[in-house]
Amino acid sequence: MCRWLAYSGQSTYLEELLYKPEHSLVEQSLHAVEAKTLTNGDGFGIGWYGARPTPGIYHDIFPAWNDSNLKSLSQHVKSSLFFAHIRASTGTETSRANCHPFGYEECLFMHNGQIGGYEKIKRKIENIVPDHLYRHRKGTTDSEIIFLILLANGFRENPLQATRETIGKINTIMKKSGIKSALRIAACFSNGIDIWAIRYASDDKPPTLYASLDANKLIILSEPIDASDGWQALPANSLTHGRFGSSLNIATIF
Repeated sequence: MCRWLAYSGQSTYLEELLYKPEHSLVEQSLHAVEAKTLTNGDGFGIGWYGARPTPGIYHDIFPAWNDSNLKSLSQHVKSSLFFAHIRASTGTETSRANCHPFGYEECLFMHNGQIGGYEKIKRKIENIVPDHLYRHRKGTTDSEIIFLILLANGFRENPLQATRETIGKINTIMKKSGIKSALRIAACFSNGIDIWAIRYASDDKPPTLYASLDANKLIILSEPIDASDGWQALPANSLTHGRFGSSLNIATIF
């Protein structure tokens, strides 16, 4: 399974979280602790907000631990809100188009998890996405499709309702198609100001998700980057909203 990290707070260099902590995201690309796969080497990506309303995005197919470009960028790119993702493929090819985060206008999205039996129901799932959004599809992952369905269901206007509709539609297709494996989602969405995190599974094994919030920063991630006691496990079946300088708001999806 993939590992990811979202940061909102005082402007900082990306290397402060991607490289410097004892269990940094780059370290997790080699030695994840709370994932099915210890190594996440199927590409990586970063997305960050600066002076413009749309985010910058950088992807590559190299393992994060072995990419000098990522190290150099992280030493020079400074942001008050950024995403970082290391990928462990669940079946789709390793390509830049399949690396997270995905972007659309002012939005960023990244995901860990899978739509069970996706290859069997791919066409049915993709038919949910309206044409004006589908033409922005770059890759072949179920993660990108989840992002586009959330947008189609109005996530920017009503995140909780859009999350419920998206999960409900996917679960219905899976059930009608006789898919027995689970839908699992640990996802993050941002508009450049707010961060939303979805933690859900149709069984009792939702992907891990943690948050840490203090006066200087909000971090949401797949597994802690250090051994401090400030990490809060987010509840299963929840949508968490956070913004630097305010409290976390956690809503139940169903």
